[in-house]
Amino acid sequence: MKRTNTKFEGLFVFEPTIHKDSRGYFMESFKANIMEEIHFIQDNEVSSTYGVIRGLHYQDPPFAQTKLIRVLNGSILDVAVDLRAESKTFGKVFTKRISANDKQQVLIPKGFAHGYAVLSKEATVLYKVDLYYNKEADKGIFYDDLGINWSIPLAERKLSEKDLKQPSFRDIKSPF
Repeated sequence: MKRTNTKFEGLFVFEPTIHKDSRGYFMESFKANIMEEIHFIQDNEVSSTYGVIRGLHYQDPPFAQTKLIRVLNGSILDVAVDLRAESKTFGKVFTKRISANDKQQVLIPKGFAHGYAVLSKEATVLYKVDLYYNKEADKGIFYDDLGINWSIPLAERKLSEKDLKQPSFRDIKSPF
């Protein structure tokens, strides 16, 4: 499995080695020895249709989560925003198109808000987390606050009421 660094400290893109033959393919989608410092405890699976935007979400410490994002069906634009106040990339946005076809994965460390937009007719996203969901620590940033190009026309965007009511980035105080 190839790991690619990004300009964001701790945020990586993983590309598995895919072995194909006439029967299909084989790949290792997760290897603990590559991510020894992270102990994932739960897998979450989400199915959505074209135009759905989920996020931007995070959990306050000590419930902040590291996430490993993978697409099982379809394609998404994966988005992460650095909320680490002391980071040289604080407030900067990372975007990466990932799909079931390319099988790439994005590791998003604690201290980032995360979201994604569904670019295909349907998409199934699987993500591993290293801590359980905590309702009291659940926070977010308004999805359209940082000039992110979600690759979805405004009229076709589908968001939850919760995501439409998130505060502006400038109105939050980073807990990281």
